[in-house]
Amino acid sequence: MIIQGDISLKNLNTFGVNAKARLFTDISTEEDLASLFADNQLKSLPQLVLGGGSNMLFRNDFDGLVIHINIRGLSHKIEGDQVYVTAGGGEVWNDLVNYAVEKEFAGMENLSLIPGSVGASPVQNIGAYGVELMDIFHSCRAFEKGSGKVRVFTKEECNFSYRDSVFKSVYNGMYIITQVTFKLSKTFSPILNYGAIQQELDNRKITNPTIKDISTVVSHIRVSKLPDPRTIGNAGSFFKNPIIPVGKFIQLQSNFPDIVHYPVSGGSIKLAAGWLIEQCGWKGAISGNTGTWKNQALVLVNHGGASGNEIFNFSELIIESIKSKFGVKLEREVNII
Repeated sequence: MIIQGDISLKNLNTFGVNAKARLFTDISTEEDLASLFADNQLKSLPQLVLGGGSNMLFRNDFDGLVIHINIRGLSHKIEGDQVYVTAGGGEVWNDLVNYAVEKEFAGMENLSLIPGSVGASPVQNIGAYGVELMDIFHSCRAFEKGSGKVRVFTKEECNFSYRDSVFKSVYNGMYIITQVTFKLSKTFSPILNYGAIQQELDNRKITNPTIKDISTVVSHIRVSKLPDPRTIGNAGSFFKNPIIPVGKFIQLQSNFPDIVHYPVSGGSIKLAAGWLIEQCGWKGAISGNTGTWKNQALVLVNHGGASGNEIFNFSELIIESIKSKFGVKLEREVNII
């Protein structure tokens, strides 16, 4: 384990924001973490755990220790029709999805091409196209910073909800996820009723899709809507899709009959944040070095040289306009540092 000083984080966050870490270390094993947190001086510093850097916006330099999780490894175990796939916290999420798809393990295909690392996925219960991480999660190993011990969390103990988990609430900042195990299946039951999946299958004249077909179609849809962070800085969806009570939705629908919505458990309604933003005229908007993506209003971008504060302030304007027009308050999905 090596501690470095004054390290640029520009290439370690997908927004490409120019921020620095006062101290930086790369972690490749749980033993590295144990050594790090056995050092009282390092342990007492402000800390930021960094995976793929795909879900954060740096407004300032980080005056503390950035812990980059680079724990690797992919393996699986088959028990009857069930498949348990285990990945290191530093694995690239889409590499894991491709691993499962190529072996025809069903359950992850709708989550293709989501940016980020495996270790970050349970923290906010990532999801897309009708599937959430909690649908396929089995357990995870997590290093407790306070005690230096590793604990295994079951699905129930993670207390998952929409873009949320116990790691963002009661255990916020207390654990570092080092490994995740997913429960997949050898039996394929495609989920096609979300987004443009069925439409794209129809366009390709695919009537009996395979796991690979769904992954390919989802990847195509994402690429057509979302910019590549390697060319245009972004963090994917910047805002959560708001969930509102049915009563409020009925009122909104009477004023906006075409409002895009989806029913969710508990009798609530999920609204499409991208649709709300587009209705307020923000799609493709440019403000200085930032703006929204031309093909997807939900995505904020760095056109080059934008600071974290510039992007954050632009997001404030969007939140205010949605609140004014629809009476709905958008929440940011990205973590603000």
